[in-house]
Parts: sequence; structure tokens; C-alpha cells
Amino acid sequence: MSVLYIALPVAILLAAAAVAGFIWATRGGQFDDLDTPAYRVLHDDDEPAR
Repeated sequence: MSVLYIALPVAILLAAAAVAGFIWATRGGQFDDLDTPAYRVLHDDDEPAR
């Protein structure tokens, strides 16, 4: 039972860190455009050598 005095605050701190990281990434624009980077690989910008 005494392990709960250590495990519960550690779990709460880890959950708070995960939520803070998600909010930080969302405000930083990490999830703005999820489709374009996947399609960017398919477009070849280089001209072939002649």
C-alpha cells in the first residue's frame, strides 16, 4: 500500500508532462498539415540530364 504514495504522484507527473508536450506541439504547428509531407516525396523537382 505504501508504494501508492510514490507511484501515484509519478504517474500524475508523467501524464501532466505528456499533456504539456501535446499542447506545446499543437501550438507549435506540428499537426497543421499531415498530408502534404507524404505527397512531397512523389514529386521530382530535378530535371533529367541531357
